[in-house]
Amino acid sequence: MAKKEKGTRQKKKKGRSTQELLGIKTFTKYGLAVGKYELLFYMIAPTNISVLSRANIEIKIHHLMMVLSAVPDIEITCTDSCECFDDNKTYLHSRMEEETNPKVRKIIKKDIEFLDDIQTEMATARQFLLIGRCRNLKPDQVFNTANRIEKVVSEQGFETHRMKKAEIKRFLAVYFEASMNGDQMPDTCLLYTSPSPRDRQKSRMPSSA
Repeated sequence: MAKKEKGTRQKKKKGRSTQELLGIKTFTKYGLAVGKYELLFYMIAPTNISVLSRANIEIKIHHLMMVLSAVPDIEITCTDSCECFDDNKTYLHSRMEEETNPKVRKIIKKDIEFLDDIQTEMATARQFLLIGRCRNLKPDQVFNTANRIEKVVSEQGFETHRMKKAEIKRFLAVYFEASMNGDQMPDTCLLYTSPSPRDRQKSRMPSSA
């Protein structure tokens, strides 16, 4: 009997989704509801520091410190970047199903393989995000906070924008390796995952704690 109960617990543990593990509730108008918080996501345009002088790099670091000082609850995360060619591949697959000419089908197949190769190469790039936390705030207060964070970041010389729902979905999919190319996910974010060695190399995803 004890073995049966243990097996049941193990099955339930394996079946827990990332949504449950992180306490993700739903998408909000401005971000993502996680536990007691509402998270706001901001994409940061990367800067090629290899072409900057030492003095300019120090200035960038100072500006980043100013952002962290002005918005204490903000967090930085980094994950693989991605470009999604799903629409292109869907079109090519449909064309190949309709095409009867073997030579044309061969060309279409090569195009699909080319897109797969490009997508794999681009997945090695990085994207950087700032994540702000809001707790026990009304919608209008969240709106003001979202605008204030974006203003503070922009004033320090960083090119940024607040991410929309579709962008957050793709970020979550790539972050938790549910999909290398950031496939679109349902609004409830139900993606099943297990820890991987690369997870430990990434920044900590804000939890509901």
